[in-house]
Amino acid sequence: MKLYSLFLLMATATVFSPGPGVVMTLTNALRYGMRGTFGGILGIAFGALVVAAVSATSLGVLLAASALAFTILKFIGAGYLVYLGIRLWRSPAFQLAEQSAHEASLGKRFLEGLSLQLTNPKAIFFFLSVFPQFIDPGKSYSLQFATLVFTYSALVVVIHCLYALFAKRAKAWLTSKRGGRTVNRAAGTTFALFGAALATARQ
Repeated sequence: MKLYSLFLLMATATVFSPGPGVVMTLTNALRYGMRGTFGGILGIAFGALVVAAVSATSLGVLLAASALAFTILKFIGAGYLVYLGIRLWRSPAFQLAEQSAHEASLGKRFLEGLSLQLTNPKAIFFFLSVFPQFIDPGKSYSLQFATLVFTYSALVVVIHCLYALFAKRAKAWLTSKRGGRTVNRAAGTTFALFGAALATARQ
């Protein structure tokens, strides 16, 4: 497996960045406490497995056999990361929306997290254009695929649990204009740098 450390950093930044999944975890933590977030977090993590299986399996095989396809998709992925970074930098301060609380079972929260991840363009594009480029065509594809996918899903669980754990302490800062802008600009800069790194990666 090649550039695993770079994949780990990019996947961490992707999961950490503000988005629907983060908002769901934070709001569930503030409504129901730490235990009330587990269903949604597991749903998001399982959704990542599903998206990866659908998006990256056949595409990864194609990229392993085609240098031209690798090059084209590499620059598409790099361009997308830079675009995402610029958009995050320029977007309004990230804030938690006030939503009415509702009781929900573990299963219902799992389904909410799953459906959210299955329709999340950030996750879909990550697995389509970025993920396959970390596969070494000279080694076992299935082993590398499983390692990368489970790494991503494990990061979802760990990072979202950290978000939930510190939700109450971070609420005032996250909902402030200054805090929200800092989150967006830090994430935006990170994505732009990773886009540049991806553009220079070799097959």
